[in-house]
Amino acid sequence: MKKINYYYFVAGFLAILFSITHELNGQQVLLPALYTGELDITTVTTFKYIWHIITAENFVFGIMFIIMAFYKKQEQLGFTAWLICVILLIRLFVIVITTLMMGGKMDNLGIDIIAIIVYTTIILLGTRAGNRIKVNG
Repeated sequence: MKKINYYYFVAGFLAILFSITHELNGQQVLLPALYTGELDITTVTTFKYIWHIITAENFVFGIMFIIMAFYKKQEQLGFTAWLICVILLIRLFVIVITTLMMGGKMDNLGIDIIAIIVYTTIILLGTRAGNRIKVNG
């Protein structure tokens, strides 16, 4: 019997989807706004590479979770899943605190907050599923 951790599979799919939407949003909306002439080239470059790092990180997480979904020894994956959840929650914490400190509105972050909470919940459910998920084949 093959074991497939559907929680990890869904988490991987979501991470790749988040990566694609993050990149598209950046290319179409945010990054062009950097070239209005008000920012120096160092600031623009820094913003661009940080944006692309987050996109790449999401993509790597997605590939990792899809691979983890088919890994035979699911009980060995808990630490990796928890570590990724911690990274995601720290990322969210930094975004929220920075937004508040800069006087930004939290209503702009609503979708991001919900997405990260749902995403980490799916990952943590995957750690609990462990060996119980089996598929004939």
